[in-house]
Amino acid sequence: MVWKMNLQSAPFISILNGTKDIELRLNDPKRQQIQISDVIEFKNVLTGDILNTVVVDKHIFKSFAELYAIFDKIRLGYKENEQAHPDDMERYYSKEDIEKYGVVGIEIRVYK
Repeated sequence: MVWKMNLQSAPFISILNGTKDIELRLNDPKRQQIQISDVIEFKNVLTGDILNTVVVDKHIFKSFAELYAIFDKIRLGYKENEQAHPDDMERYYSKEDIEKYGVVGIEIRVYK
């Protein structure tokens, strides 16, 4: 299965250069269907560039706080000099939706 997702430029570039390998998403019904070995086609919302990745694992948590506690911030797309905070994800998802669905860290690698 091929899934299409939009991404901001910074995380798109981090995946492309190999530093970000965990994509953070709400574990809503769409994301619950994603399986290991599926392809995710990311579209850079700024440039329109496309990057294909393959799902190598899924990590399901109740909250972004739990997810952030497990993974190194670089793997989540942060730079070494940046503060990583789970509340950053509330720019994209409401607290209510996070409580309702939980979250997923989709482990990916660039598809070659």
